[in-house]
Formats: sequence, C-alpha cells, structure tokens
Amino acid sequence: MSETDRLFLECSIRRLNELVPRIEACLGKLTPEQVWARGGENENAVGNLVLHLCGNVRQWIIAGVGGRLDMRDRDGEFAARGGASTAELGARLRETVDEATAVIAALAPERLAAQLVIQGYRVSVLEAIYHVVEHFSMHTGQILFATKMLTGTDLGFYRHLAGGSQARRKALPIDKRWDRRSVFVVDQASRALVQGQTTKATAHVA
Repeated sequence: MSETDRLFLECSIRRLNELVPRIEACLGKLTPEQVWARGGENENAVGNLVLHLCGNVRQWIIAGVGGRLDMRDRDGEFAARGGASTAELGARLRETVDEATAVIAALAPERLAAQLVIQGYRVSVLEAIYHVVEHFSMHTGQILFATKMLTGTDLGFYRHLAGGSQARRKALPIDKRWDRRSVFVVDQASRALVQGQTTKATAHVA
C-alpha cells in the first residue's frame, strides 16, 4: 500500500470517527421533541438527518463498497416524524459508522480505482468514500447548527482554539484535529485516481 493510499483511508476513517461523537453530543442536549422539531415541511429535523446519514453511509460504503445488500429507503428517512429515541438514533449511527469504517479499513488499495454503480451513479471506490465523508461532514454541520439554535448553548468543540492557543493546537493528538498534510494528500489522491475518468458528479447525491 502506498503512503498516499494509506493516508487517504486512514483520514477517511478518522474523520468519520471524529464526527460521530459530535452528533451524539448534540442528541444528548436535545429533548425528544427538539430532535423531531421542524419549522416547515421543507425542513428536516435532527432525527431525519441522523436517519439520512445512516442510510447514506450504509448504501455507499457498507453496500456499495462492501458488497452487502442495499435495502435503503431514502424517502422514509425524510418522511419520519418520530419513532426513534435519541439513544436509539445515536446507537444506530454509531453501529453504522463502525461497520462502514471496518469496510474501509479492510479495503485493498488496488480497489480504490475500481468502478461501482451506486444510487445510479458510476463512481470509483475512492469517490464513493470521498463522497460519504464530505456528505457526513455537511450534515453534521447542519445538526450542530440546529442544536445551537434549539438550545442556545455553545457546544464547545473548538474551545481549545480560544485565545489564539496555536501551541496547544499543535500539541493535540492527531485524532483530535484535522491534519493539513493528510487533507492535501487526500486531495492529491482523489485527483490522481479520477483523472481521465468520466463520471457523473456526486455533489448532490445523498
């Protein structure tokens, strides 16, 4: 396995594992009513977003990359108006991500350029993983924003950066911060492997 391959796979696993506790923390701050609250029919509740993340990760990584059966009900993720407690949502998310990161960790590097068809899109394995990580990050941000709006509290995830504490940031373990070199390598890897391929854009895939 090349250094670039290793860094891409490790970064993807680390990023997913970094975001799950943040969503769990948000769920822990919200009441059952707040988890399923929505301002209008065109908005999604935090509960819907968690179900949606589980569906996306399972379809793209566990089924798409891992070869498991795809039984996703995407419409049901957004149609839900309850039915799962905050503890159940957190447990489902954790279980799904644990299963997905195990698939990524076991991935042979030569498969990164292999072509798959997921959700009607032809993508490489690398693109599938890249999509899931950025999609997970995007919706995590929405959940964090909704939690702040609903509770009026500071979630404190970046408290260690207060007061220009650059020295403390540099001293943090790698799993507590995003490694700039790894981000660069991931971007370089994705460009190298998808160069020359004709694929449908996955920016709006969910």
